[in-house]
Amino acid sequence: MAGIDSEQERGGGAEAEATATGAEAAADGSSSGDESVLENLQRRMQRLAEVLRGSSLEVRPYRPEDGIFADFAAPSGEEIVDRYWVNAPYAYVVITYDDEDSEHYYYAVEPELDDFEAELLSRVKVDIRDPLLYRTNEEPTAEETLRDELQTLFEQYGVEVSMRTFHAILYYLSRDFRDLGRIDPLMSDPHIEDISCDGYDLPIFVYHDEYTDIETNIAYAADNLDDFVIRLAQESGRHVSVGDPVVGTTLPDGSRIELALGEEVTPRGSAFTIRKYADEPFTPIDLIKYGTFSIEQMAYLWLCIENNRSLIFAGGTASGKTTSMNAVSMFIPPRAKVLTIEDTRELSLYHDNWLASVTRERLHEGSDIDMYDLLRSALRHRPEFIIVGEVRGNEAVTLFQAMNTGHTTFSTMHADSIETVINRLENEPINVPRAMVQSLDLLCVQTLTRVDGERVRRSKAIGEVGEIDQRTGELDYSRAFNWDPGSDTIERSDLNLLEEIQRDRGWTRTERKEEMNRRKRFLQRLVELDTTDFRQFTALVNEYYSNPEKVMNRLEAAENPSSDLSDADVSEAAAFDGDEVEVDGDD
Repeated sequence: MAGIDSEQERGGGAEAEATATGAEAAADGSSSGDESVLENLQRRMQRLAEVLRGSSLEVRPYRPEDGIFADFAAPSGEEIVDRYWVNAPYAYVVITYDDEDSEHYYYAVEPELDDFEAELLSRVKVDIRDPLLYRTNEEPTAEETLRDELQTLFEQYGVEVSMRTFHAILYYLSRDFRDLGRIDPLMSDPHIEDISCDGYDLPIFVYHDEYTDIETNIAYAADNLDDFVIRLAQESGRHVSVGDPVVGTTLPDGSRIELALGEEVTPRGSAFTIRKYADEPFTPIDLIKYGTFSIEQMAYLWLCIENNRSLIFAGGTASGKTTSMNAVSMFIPPRAKVLTIEDTRELSLYHDNWLASVTRERLHEGSDIDMYDLLRSALRHRPEFIIVGEVRGNEAVTLFQAMNTGHTTFSTMHADSIETVINRLENEPINVPRAMVQSLDLLCVQTLTRVDGERVRRSKAIGEVGEIDQRTGELDYSRAFNWDPGSDTIERSDLNLLEEIQRDRGWTRTERKEEMNRRKRFLQRLVELDTTDFRQFTALVNEYYSNPEKVMNRLEAAENPSSDLSDADVSEAAAFDGDEVEVDGDD
């Protein structure tokens, strides 16, 4: 710890000072006289006494006057285009644009440490482990425990530090011990969907919801990256090694990770990809605002889901299949029993009667529990709705058997068109008999594309699955909605399922149209009120099921997004003000 010992003005290295006091005093005496020697000796002896008995450090919350943690200057040729906090007041993000390269760059800016602070942090990381490991008294939070132990260590060192230094070191301890180290700013950034590390000493890339794929200022050296990949596996309760170098699993927060250790399967070195789990799932209102679905499409799906129509969301990688399936699942009636089956946890429902299950890979004993096992078990739980993360193999036959026996099922699969979905279902390796495929009601195909130069997600088509044509033996289907990429608009065709629902419910044609229009107004009003919180949205949908007229009157009376939409005292007398979405007939 030479760096700490040599920094006398920061209060370090008293032992080294004590051994050198006599020689230094003599040298001082030759240059500034006996009086200076005595004063210098007194100061050093006083400092030695302070260190030997420790110091008292008064810790308080960080204040702006304590000083900023880090500055940022854009590299030459780059212009700052965006800046925002990800962990205020410690870490923030800067987005720059290089006009010559026509590229954006992502900089995670964290507290700066000088040489003394860096050495102090290195020593603290070693010395604080045992106190944390063997601490027995209960503390309110892990953060408070870490703060108290850091304060104790500094007092034992006899180190006097500023509050800026104290909180900067506390930030790095918390980041490295409790969070995921150097990528913590990326994990804390709500604008990032994916984090990708491709090998040793290579910059990490992220997918940003505004700037798409963008290079960051974070990279890992070989040893550090190997250790970090092992740590990611351990964080998720899995094992990765040279003998078993590829692991796909889920972090404790629900984020999906794919790991590769070493250079055997990834020649440029260990690699990882993290698909972040959203704490706040998207609602149908979010998907409408982003243009993924129109209001009419969403009202149509709502009516179909309420009336137990089964559906599959299809699309390519990152097209938003699971996001959309999770969103429309918020339309499930409040008391219906829902069972979800996934490889990795992605679905998040605000539903009282929900049983979630995930597959398990055998570790040391027992056997694997795959999606087929979970699906067979699910049928014994008598669910009304079964949601399967993705169909890929023999579990699909069981899923379609569940459809045939009256269960409503949702799932996803990789396919880029309605025709491809049907073809994949009927052929290897899924092999669902054509007679069973016709029990499926809806196919929603999504795509990740570009509109006006920006990457967007769109509902490419919504198809209705019909019966087998007796003349040709082929499965009939029709397009209820189709996306026109030229105008970025949704074209509607015949909605045959609505006619089926009309017959099932005993509605007249007029009653059906009125119900569709009311649901369009409901969704339009929530768009206007920016009601994107999934708990509030689900509560309003549940209230609609209970008393649609009552909740509609309250919504139409609400004036701004801050209105308490769940307050029963809101006036119910207000009439619809006519500023509504276009609600022409559904035929």
